[in-house]
Amino acid sequence: MNDPKLTPAEQSRQRLGRIKFEIPTQRVLKPKPPVVTVRQASAEKTAGRADYQVVKGQLHERLLDELNAGDLLGRGEEALSTYVQSFVTRVLEQEDLPLNEDERTRIVDDLKEETLGVGPLAGLMADPAVTDILVNSHNRVYVERFGKLEKSDVRFRDNAHLIRIIQRIAARVGRRIDESSPMVDARLPDGSRVNATLPPITIDGPTLSIRRFGRKRLNRDDLLRLGMFSPAMMDFMSLAVRARRNVIVSGGTGAGKSTFLGAICEVIPSDERIITIEDSAELILDQEHVVRKETRPLNLEGQGRVTARDLVINSLRMRPDRIIVGEVRGGEALDMLQAMNTGHDGSLTTVHANSPRDAIARLETMVLMAGMDLPSRAIREQIASAIDIIVSVKRFDDGVRRVDRISELTGLEEQTPQLQDIFVFEQTGRKDRKIQGHFTATGIVPRCAHQLRERGWEISFDLFRKSREGGG
Repeated sequence: MNDPKLTPAEQSRQRLGRIKFEIPTQRVLKPKPPVVTVRQASAEKTAGRADYQVVKGQLHERLLDELNAGDLLGRGEEALSTYVQSFVTRVLEQEDLPLNEDERTRIVDDLKEETLGVGPLAGLMADPAVTDILVNSHNRVYVERFGKLEKSDVRFRDNAHLIRIIQRIAARVGRRIDESSPMVDARLPDGSRVNATLPPITIDGPTLSIRRFGRKRLNRDDLLRLGMFSPAMMDFMSLAVRARRNVIVSGGTGAGKSTFLGAICEVIPSDERIITIEDSAELILDQEHVVRKETRPLNLEGQGRVTARDLVINSLRMRPDRIIVGEVRGGEALDMLQAMNTGHDGSLTTVHANSPRDAIARLETMVLMAGMDLPSRAIREQIASAIDIIVSVKRFDDGVRRVDRISELTGLEEQTPQLQDIFVFEQTGRKDRKIQGHFTATGIVPRCAHQLRERGWEISFDLFRKSREGGG
């Protein structure tokens, strides 16, 4: 009913309002969500990952600024880990960061790894199949799996990020790397070997190479299962090491020299005093009476360098039963040979060479690097008198590391070192890209076996009977 007090216009508006109110409400259909293509979903996921990386990078820079300002980088890992935890908790409470719940939980571990570990390489370091990690620049990372190189999708933010990781690795083992000293050899806590370079040594940016040795040292049984040698080979090498024969393991880069050296060291009696000398301590021995030595580069003042030769000479004054040099590279070869010839039998070392005969030639060259003006015959006589067994290890093109041959150095004929092969690997063909072959005893009984038998050692010459054993 109309109100007589209202004007005709107001009454008309009232009737329209009542009509509008009395119209039954209709169900409003919700619009369908837009169809998201796979490409759009991938782009959104990539954008989210990029946002997380940006936030993580900014927080890491702030964290480093705080650590530097408080002079906290030199503290132990436990103290740094606690500080990173408190830093992230404080920032998340005080600031509204564009992170979801999963990212907020993950960022603590990621920042700890960035501050204490190897940053983006942590996932690769956790992969037991990865044996080498090769960083050519911040956006080019390659890995080796099962003997084959492949490109990884791991990336660093920029070259500055990569340099920080390199400097942290070096600092943890007391080394330094910067523009004035742009190269470094170091090791990680798990024993992995690290080499890094900075510009101007490498023109395109910093590089990082990590050779992994795994969390568990490969023992003799592991290597036998992998087809590196035959049971007869290992029996002979165990006999030679126990009998204090001087052994050299030769091979190229990545051939498995250090791995094989560690395996044959297992048979050294536990009551012997062992001294190891390495550029980067890698050998892991089971014996308790072990003294580990490591070379040292020049410090900031250009002083304090300790070479492998210094350590070999120093070791002779420490009443060693065994001297193990991780790798002979220079003048320390002369001191090593002299030690072998003056009562320190049972010494072991490795050398870069492609065959036993090449190993002898390299030793001769390295003796000359000691600065001694010695005639070639005198050097070769030293080598022939000191070295008993030379093991040649090779990494074949199918990615498998095998003992190529075990040879005995029997002496000199005029000026030529005389070698005789005791065991060899004979390749017979290929199957599915894998090399087929077998380990073979040549039938030659080594001279050292006769000598040991005369001294009362129980040695069966059947070990050297010509035979074939599987090798892959």
